[in-house]
Order: sequence, then structure tokens, then C-alpha cells
Amino acid sequence: MTFAALAQAPNRRRTEAWLLGLVVLITVFGYSYTGLSMSGKLPEGLTGFAAGIFFVALVPHLVVRRFAPRADPLILPLATLLTGIGLVLLHRLDVTYTAKFHSAPAATGQLVWTVIGVAACIVILMMLKDHRLLQRYIYVTMAVALVMLMAPAFFGADTYGAKRWILLGPMSLQPGEFVKIMIAVFFAGYLTLNRDALALTGRRFLGVQLPPGRQLGPIFTIWVISLLVLVFERDLGTSLIFFGLFVIMLYMATERTSWVLCGLLMAAVGAFTVGSIEPHVKGRITAWQNPMEAFTAKGMKEGQSTQLGDALFSFGSGGMSGTGLGQGHPELIGFAGKSDFILTTVGEELGLAGVMAVLVLYCLLVQRGLRTALTARDPFGKLLAVGLSSALLLQVFVVTGGVTGLIPLTGKALPFLAKGGSSLLANWIMVALLIRISDSAQRRREPLPAGHNARSGRNGGARSGRRRGGGEPSARAHA
Repeated sequence: MTFAALAQAPNRRRTEAWLLGLVVLITVFGYSYTGLSMSGKLPEGLTGFAAGIFFVALVPHLVVRRFAPRADPLILPLATLLTGIGLVLLHRLDVTYTAKFHSAPAATGQLVWTVIGVAACIVILMMLKDHRLLQRYIYVTMAVALVMLMAPAFFGADTYGAKRWILLGPMSLQPGEFVKIMIAVFFAGYLTLNRDALALTGRRFLGVQLPPGRQLGPIFTIWVISLLVLVFERDLGTSLIFFGLFVIMLYMATERTSWVLCGLLMAAVGAFTVGSIEPHVKGRITAWQNPMEAFTAKGMKEGQSTQLGDALFSFGSGGMSGTGLGQGHPELIGFAGKSDFILTTVGEELGLAGVMAVLVLYCLLVQRGLRTALTARDPFGKLLAVGLSSALLLQVFVVTGGVTGLIPLTGKALPFLAKGGSSLLANWIMVALLIRISDSAQRRREPLPAGHNARSGRNGGARSGRRRGGGEPSARAHA
């Protein structure tokens, strides 16, 4: 390993430490400003909140420094900053909801789930030494994922029109948040083994080289499963993420545009069919087509939801710079202010500038994941990094598109920001996997085979290279 490679790790961790320090300052300042804006004094529990954010940033940094020293220095600060912004927004909403609706505070529970999510991230970094170990269990992973994906259809609670939660006593679990990670692991392993067969060309139709009919089996199977999720669980968001993730990873593995065209066509057919026959999905499409109808006499008589219309009013009243943190009225959307509609709080009180800043943070996190995929040496690591980044990107798209009226509402939680223990835990697991892949991608040499003596292999390779090539060391010696 060269001297430059040895010096690279401390520089990366030093950059990460400075960024995490900035993240702590931004989060604590936002928390303090919210209290000053709404009550004229610093919020209660500021010291405990600041200490919690400090340790949430410090402990994983120390673990990354020890167990993944070459990892990307931006992944952990970006995830921590998004989580901190979410805690600030939930605290701001708690003040209003507690005063007007006497609802239980959500920020405290979200902070607990943040600690749990960061702890899971730490455990994965300490226990999972090589991400390629996951490739051994792809079929077991997919079997568990399918069970978790279909479980809400049989045992789930019907909440807000969708069956995506499983009640476990006083707690609820959203399996779809973990399924997206399992599916990314399975797709990465499956496509690594079968990408040559899937890259075969078939007949040409309208200038597009279509894949062979027998190779359409995987995408047809995934299409059917996504439709079953949409029909039985009425979960539009999970269905879109599930199918979209497979099409993206399939294109990355085969580099064939025909797979994307087939996927888009099948998605359009499935969405039109289910949207025509399933009442809940049809209602969301109707509300998306005319969100202001809910305020008319006809809409009120039919009991249409005003959430999307309220969200559009909220974005409009925020303008470019917003009304100021704590000075808006996000409580008018009701309970949705703590779910996918939490983005409207950003739009109203921080304006278009705040929304764009949040979206840029998501884009940066996705970009670091894709950059990790580009630098990864093994095909499984490349596809897994692409899958995890794409899952995050798709979820941000379906949530943002839903609350802004670009696409029908999906009800998914906005990653890191929205209230939800399952979502937060799953997202921190995703961060841990990206950090592990990033660390492996930056290593200068591949791990030696099992049972091989590193010192003798290195010296012996160099000596044998000099004997064979007249003094020029072999490739293994350079490695």
C-alpha cells in the first residue's frame, strides 16, 4: 500500500469530523431558534437535546474511523444532518399539535429511534467486515423479504386506507421499509449471477431491440408481485419503489434500454388497471387530478380529503424564503404534518429555498452512493450501492411528487425527516451498508485468499516475479 493511500484515511475522517461538528451546530441552532420564535425563550431540554445530537454524531464517527477508515466522508454527515432537521421539524410541530390537539409529542420518540438506528448502523459496521458476505444469502433474503412484504395483507392494520403496518402491541412495524433493502441485496446478487443471460437480445420492434421472451420472466414476476401489493395492501408507494428499483438495477446490470421500456410499459398498464378497479387507489388518483374539488360542496359531501389542497396552499404561502421557522400553520394539514406532508412545513416556513436545500441534501447522499458504485471493484458491490441509492431516490421522489401534486399521494414517509421508527431504522441500516461498500471500494488491494499467508505471499510473489520476468515484480507484488 502506498504512502498516499495510508494518508488518505486520516484526511477523510478529519473532513468527516469537521462536517459532523457543523451538523451539530446547525441542528442545535435550529432547535433553539424554534423555541425563541414560538415562545420567546430557549426550549426546555435544550441541553439534553444538544448532548444527544453530539453523541449521535460522535459515536458513529469513532466507529467509522476504527472499522471503515477509507469510507466516503460525506455519507455519515449528510444522514446525520437530515435526521437532525427532521428532529427540529418534529419539535416545531409538537409545540403546535400539543397546544391545539393535545397530542403526544413525537420528537422525543423520534430521538429514541434515532439512537436505535445509529446503534444498528454501528453494529453492522462492526460485524459486517465485507459486504460480499451478503451475496451468500440472497435467496434466504428474498424469501424473508416476500414474507414481510405480504404480511400486512393478512395481518396488517388498515390505517388511513392502506395496509402497510403490522401492530406489535403498543408499537407498529412497517415491513416495506426493510423490504426495500432486502430486495436491493437480492437483486444485486441475482443480477450479478445472471446479467449475461439478461443482456441477450431478441427481436427488433419499432427500432428497439427487445429482450428474448424467456428472459422476460424475472421482470414479469416482479410486475405481478408489485400489483399484488398494490391490490391487497393498497400501498402505492411500496409498489412503485419495488418495481422501479428492479428496473433501474436491471438496466445498470445489462445496459439495455429495452428493459427500461418494457418496465415503463408494464408499470403504466398495471397502474391503469389497478387505478380503475381498486377504490382506495382510484380515490387518490381522483384527488390528484383535481385537488381543489375537496373544498367544494360536492367534495365535502363525498368526504374527499383536503390534504393535498392544503399542502398546495402551504407551499404557496411560503413563497421563496418562507414565513420563518415556527411562524406558519402546518397544523392545518392535521396528522399528515408528521408523515409525508412534513415537507410542507419546510415549504411554508423555509420557503422554496428551504425545500431546495433539503432536496439537494438528498441528491448529495444519492450521489455519494452512486459514486461508491462507480469506484467499487466487485459487481455485487456496484449493484448493491446502485440499488440502495436508487431506493432512497425513488422514495424521496414518490413522497415529494405526491405532496406537490406531481403524482398521486403514496403515504410513504420522507426518509430521515418524517416521523416513523421503521423508516428511520431502515435508512440508517442503508447508510451503514453504503459506508461499508465505500470503505471496500477505496481499498488499494483485494483481500488475499483464505489460508494464504500475507507476508509470504507478498514476498514470494515479488521474488518469483523477478525470477520470471528478469527483475520486474509480478502483478500480485504490486497489489
